[in-house]
Amino acid sequence: MSKSFEVQGQIHSIGATTEYGQNGFTKREFVIKLTGEGENDRYPNYIALELIKDKCALMDAYKIGDEITAHFNFSGRLWAGNGQGEKCFTSLQAWRIEGGAAANVSMDAYDQTPPPEAYDQMQNMNNFDDDIPF
Repeated sequence: MSKSFEVQGQIHSIGATTEYGQNGFTKREFVIKLTGEGENDRYPNYIALELIKDKCALMDAYKIGDEITAHFNFSGRLWAGNGQGEKCFTSLQAWRIEGGAAANVSMDAYDQTPPPEAYDQMQNMNNFDDDIPF
C-alpha cells in the first residue's frame, strides 16, 4: 500500500523536463527548502522531489522562491547490473502542488489526482467485505 505525504517549503530550484528512453517517459526534478512546523532556519533541510509524465507541467506555474505544499508518494526500485551487486533507488514522486492564490488559479487546468498506482491501491483497500456478523 502506498501512503501519500506532504511537505511545505520554498522552491530552491526547478529542473527542466527530461525525456528518457524511446517511449517518451518524462521526468522533472525540483528542490524545496522545508519551512513547515518544526523546521529550524539555522539548519535548513532541502528535499529533492520529482514529477513524472503529465505531472511535469505542474511546476510551470511556479518560480524559485515560491512557497508551496507538495503532495508526494515514495517510490523505490531495486537494480542489479554491471556485476556491481544490488542497489536500491528511492524517489519522492510529487503528484500535487499547492501554492499561493495566483498560482492555484493557473493550476486548475492540470489534473492533480494521485497517479494510477496510488488510486488502484486505494481502490483495493475499499474492496473488502464489510458485512458485520453481529
